[in-house]
Amino acid sequence: MNRRHFVSTAAAPLAASLAQAQPARKPNIIFILADDLGYGDLGCYGSKEIHTPAVDQLAAEGLRFTQAYAGSTVCAPSRCTLMTGFHTGHCRVRGNIEPQIPLRESDVTVAELLKRAGYRTGMFGKWGLGEPYSTGIPSRKGFDEFFGYLDQTHAHNYWTDTLWENQTQVWLQGNFGGQNKQYSHDVIAQRGLEFLEKSGDQPFFLYLPYTIPHSRWDPPSLEPYAKEDWPDQKKKIAAMITRMDTDIGKLMATLKRKGLDENTLVIFASDNGPVPVSAKLLKSGGPLRGVKRDMYDGGIRVPFIARWTGRIKPGAASDHVIAFWDLLPTACELAGVPSPAGIDGISYLPTLLGKPQKQHEHLYWEFYERGFTQAARMGDWKAVRNGPGKPLEIFNLRGDPGEQHELAASHPEIVARMEQIIKTAHTPSDIWPVKRPPA
Repeated sequence: MNRRHFVSTAAAPLAASLAQAQPARKPNIIFILADDLGYGDLGCYGSKEIHTPAVDQLAAEGLRFTQAYAGSTVCAPSRCTLMTGFHTGHCRVRGNIEPQIPLRESDVTVAELLKRAGYRTGMFGKWGLGEPYSTGIPSRKGFDEFFGYLDQTHAHNYWTDTLWENQTQVWLQGNFGGQNKQYSHDVIAQRGLEFLEKSGDQPFFLYLPYTIPHSRWDPPSLEPYAKEDWPDQKKKIAAMITRMDTDIGKLMATLKRKGLDENTLVIFASDNGPVPVSAKLLKSGGPLRGVKRDMYDGGIRVPFIARWTGRIKPGAASDHVIAFWDLLPTACELAGVPSPAGIDGISYLPTLLGKPQKQHEHLYWEFYERGFTQAARMGDWKAVRNGPGKPLEIFNLRGDPGEQHELAASHPEIVARMEQIIKTAHTPSDIWPVKRPPA
């Protein structure tokens, strides 16, 4: 027998056996978060005026959720629920306030859990969960690399001359003296691409909380809307959304070029509903009632798209009800590690893969900028309380997604059940509501 032939045929089954023994590489996770983008601001969610071909392509190649909810109706608490897996009745940061309330050392984030599971972690954009040198900065909450804004108010300035890289302040010299040569979103988006370019065999979690289209609205260009017969403010908001979409297109092209496409789950969402100006000019809320800072669905229901080539059925839509606090258990299931006990989230990985899915018994929100407002959802029923002592408003979203028909008087049993949910979902906090000194 030819010795070379003997060796090759003997090695073949051994190689196959070794290949089978090798554990499958854990999937990469990219989570892209827009800022103040409304449910109706994307072509795939019904917009007829704003060009969003890259995000629309994500929807065409993935799963579009129609009943996905942000963690809150403003940015900081929404991001807190996303990172920790707790809703605003339980999490640390329950409202926007300056100086910011930081995450504590004991608050465990999705980035920390994934890092422990062997993931390389990067975050580029707006944080909002801890001031410089506090316990809540990204580098102390599981991120190997961070570049962007720590303070959410600072993030309103797109032509800033300073940002943060990990725990070091860095300078954008192109903006010195009001030159306005370095648009911060562009710089941040580029850093996200660079993180992706450096990816190797290690699985990664890339969190991209972009700062646009949050006000102030002053993009470098009004294209492709400069010639539209629109108010300038409308052109600016639309141009910012399309600018973000263009960067998402670059991100996806890089993912494909590096051969990472089939092992990467890409999720796109917005942190809360649109501001009133955007809702008026661009119909950013779509068919939903309310805007940012409202507890109606226009303030908290958001676009949410998941794409994973070869694993998620392309071009589908799901009415499965999810919320931001579901990301942490979903990521843990993807990474093959247990979720922390007692969190509020439920993994939506089964829905992504077309398998039977556990449902939430209810969702809950609370908010502190306008007194103390609350909301809950149970099945198709939605409850809203617009301040302490105010009556509970009840809506059935299946037949009334715009929350136009208040039904409390005709459904006292639903009112009673919702009152119980709202009572038990809220836990006391040592900082909320914030005790402000007398004026």
